[in-house]
Parts: sequence; structure tokens; C-alpha cells
Amino acid sequence: MHTLKSYVCGHWHEATEGFRPLYDPSTEEEIARASSSGIAFGDVLDHARETGGPALRAMTFAQRGALLRDLSKALRAHRDELLDLSRRNNGTTEADGSFDLDGASGTLHYYASFGRRLGDVRTLPDDDGQQLGRDEHFWTRHVWVPRQGAAVGVNAFNFPAWGFVEKAACALLAGVPVIAKPATATAWVAQRCAEIMVASGVLPEGTFQMIVGGTGDLLERLGPQDVFAFTGSADTARDLLAGESLRKHNTRTNVEADSLNAAVLAPDADGDTLARFVRDVSHEMMQKAGQKCTAIRRVFVPVARIDEVQEALVARLDKKAAVGNPADAAVTVGPLATASQLSDAERGVRELESAGAQKVYGEGCRVDGLGSTEDRGYFFPPTLLRHEEPHTAGAVHGREVFGPVATLMPYDGTATEAAQLVALGGGTLVTSVYTDTRDWLEELVVAGGAHTGRIYIGSAESAGFGSGAALPASLHGGPGRAGGGEEVGGAIGLERYLQRLALQGDRPLVDGVLVHSTGEDDA
Repeated sequence: MHTLKSYVCGHWHEATEGFRPLYDPSTEEEIARASSSGIAFGDVLDHARETGGPALRAMTFAQRGALLRDLSKALRAHRDELLDLSRRNNGTTEADGSFDLDGASGTLHYYASFGRRLGDVRTLPDDDGQQLGRDEHFWTRHVWVPRQGAAVGVNAFNFPAWGFVEKAACALLAGVPVIAKPATATAWVAQRCAEIMVASGVLPEGTFQMIVGGTGDLLERLGPQDVFAFTGSADTARDLLAGESLRKHNTRTNVEADSLNAAVLAPDADGDTLARFVRDVSHEMMQKAGQKCTAIRRVFVPVARIDEVQEALVARLDKKAAVGNPADAAVTVGPLATASQLSDAERGVRELESAGAQKVYGEGCRVDGLGSTEDRGYFFPPTLLRHEEPHTAGAVHGREVFGPVATLMPYDGTATEAAQLVALGGGTLVTSVYTDTRDWLEELVVAGGAHTGRIYIGSAESAGFGSGAALPASLHGGPGRAGGGEEVGGAIGLERYLQRLALQGDRPLVDGVLVHSTGEDDA
């Protein structure tokens, strides 16, 4: 039995008790175990704050970017090994495992390039400055400086590599040491990534730690300079943020929670745009077996075209969806990650049906998978439902089924009603809009943009990746139910880990601080 270790205080810690098992979701075989028993979490925070923080703050943005570049190269060099591990621990197909792992190395590479562009500076100006008094003897300018705590990232099970890396890349580039905590059920991939990163030798002491298992009293010890970033369910986020210590110290927090993302087909969409819509919706249902925070859950189609679109979606799912053990090359949809996720998906479909939705494709419950033993594995087929009355659909707008499940609904074709229906989800990470008409799109953006963190525009000429990829150059986060957080998005991701400071005084001194930081002459 493989025992996962935590990396804390400069060494690998192996627990002796309190283990939780990890399973192969295709076979239900126990493949590893994990525990954080015996870790002194106060020492972990001290190591980050007192050793890792000063080491990072002594470096420039360009130097920290070079560190991220080397970490990206290290992960890419072990890609095949990590893909195999992802299949065993996560149940991913090769394509789905690549989505996670390439997302991780790609995010590191992006922020490495961003650090190079920021240059050999340790502070960042936020504006050009402004005169406050009658002359420049009273001048103000805003500047960003690194926070002097630790960045604690608690991550979800669905992206064990990309999930922790997108937090770590931003924090490390900002100059804040990282304590990563992956979800235990799929922690083997994350822990192996940590081993590779540590073995690369590029991380200064104390700048990176990983806890595999429970967090103990870690969150209770966070203070005013620390940052807590969480990805997971909205219910879990509410429980964690209710902690007395986080409120007492006003610890900076960032939450990226589940959301009922929507895809909207505009009335003008036809030809290539319609084909893109059908392809993207079906792809988002199948990729990673629908276990993505950005997956499409609600599909809005003009009432006059809903039968046509349903037929096209069913035909594509029937052609493309092959559910089973990813070890079988014919499989395109792997299992759900855990037994509890399978049970939750089955309950979720029943709740949608109780709210008036009807299945039009898929069983909505466990099935035997290709290449698997009968009655073994957490296999759940793509399931498309349809609800005729979206304004009274209840659970369809409130219950996220975290699997390959989406609900098709009609609307009147106006951007106004489309925006109203999107808003019923209470806040989404992404809304996909398929149109070639600028005026219709503008109306939807103005009417519905406040209810989502990102709008993906699918058109006949679009060259995008679809709505499901949280690319590091664009904001990842959303209002309301989606958590209200903001991750990646270039400089936006760094701001979680920096403090905006207002400098006030005689202009030569104020500007001189920034001039000195850039390494320019003091003239």
C-alpha cells in the first residue's frame, strides 16, 4: 500500500495513523492512503512566514518568474508518469488527464512570462500619482507590496494538479510562500507534482509546502497577513468561512465555488455557430465526466428551435460518449472520482426530475462501463434533461449535479429573458453565448454580465477553446453562489497576495521609492 507523504518544514512527513484510503474509481481498488497526523501546523505556518517569505521578498518579480519557468519544465518532463497516475487515482482518460496536467504546467509558464515582463522590481506601482496639495510637496501614489504571511490553498478533487498550481503560481510570483492542501480523494497526483517540484531544487527553503490529509488547526491559526484561498462546494466554503479566526483577523480570503453555468443559443445562430454550440455543450458534459466547476449545467435555446437542438445534442452524445475504464482506448468518458460523488449525482438527477425535468438522454444513474468488471466502478453516463418552464424550474437553477448532467430549457429568444434565466442560478463562473449579432450580444452583456464572472462568446469565426478552460490570462471566479472570488486573470491573480499601499509625501521621495525599486539611477 502506497502511503502519501506531506512536505512540511523542509522534509517529507509520513504519518503512522489516521489514514484515509484512495481508490481507483474504475475498479474500486484501494491504491493508496493519506494522513496528516503528527504535523505541527503552527510550525508549518512559522516556516512559511519566517523562512519562505523573506526568501521570496528578497527576489524580484523576474527572478520569481524564472523559478516558475523551471517548475513548469519539471512537471512537463514527468507528464507521461503523471498521466498514468491521473488515470489510476482520478479515473481520467488521456485527454482529460492532459487537460489537468497541461493546465498546471501552462499556468506556471504563463506566470513565468508575466514575471519576466514585470522585470527586476520588488514593488509594483498601481498608478502614476496625483498632487494632493498646492504643489508637489504633498503627492500620493499607490504601490503594491507582498503580504508578509502565508498563502494557504485548499483545493478540490477534480483538478489535483491545475487546481493547486493556479493558486501557487500567483502567490509565489507575488512573493508569498505557499501551503497547498489538495483534496484527499485524488491527492496522489498533487503529491507527486509536489515531489517533482521539490526535487527540481529551484524552490527556496520554506516557499512551498504541501499537506496531504486533514488541515487540523491550520485555518484557526491564520492571521491578518495570511491569505486563504478555497476551491470546492459552496456549502463547504460557507462552513470554512464561518471560522472565528478568519473573521477575527480579517484574513484575506478567496473562494471559487460550484456554479450552475449556462449556455445560451441566440436566435440568429445557425450553420457553424449552431454546430459549435452543439459540439461545445456535449463536450462540456463529457470532459472529465462533467466534474468541472466550469461545466455547462443549464442550456437555454429559443423555444422555436429546442426540438432541433435536442435532437442534435442527443445524436452527438450517442456518437461520442463511451463510458468506462480509461485503460480501454475506446473510452471517452471516465468514472466519477468517488463513491460519494456517484451517490450525489444519482440523488441530484432525482431532484431535477422532482422539479419537473425529464430525461431525454442517458440513464441518470450508475452503469457498467466498458473495460470494467460488472458492478464495479463509479460510472455515470452523460444525462440530458429537459424542462419546459424555466422560470419555475426550482432545483434546476439551484442544484448542481457534479457530473455529466445538463438541462435543456426554452426561452423567448430575447437577450433580456436569457439574462433573467442566467441570473436564476445565483451567480456563475462562466456563461457561454452563441451568436454572430453584436447588438444582441451587447444587450445580454449589459443585462446579465453582473451575474457571471466570464462570458465566452461562440460565433462562426470564434477560435476559442470553449467555455470550460479557465485560462490564466482571464479572470476565473464569479459572484454570488460562485464564491465572489477572483483567481488568475494576469495581474488580478497577484492582487490576492499583494497589499495596496498609498504613499504620501514630497514627490521626489514618493517616486524615489519606486525608482529605487526598479534599479534605475537615483538621479
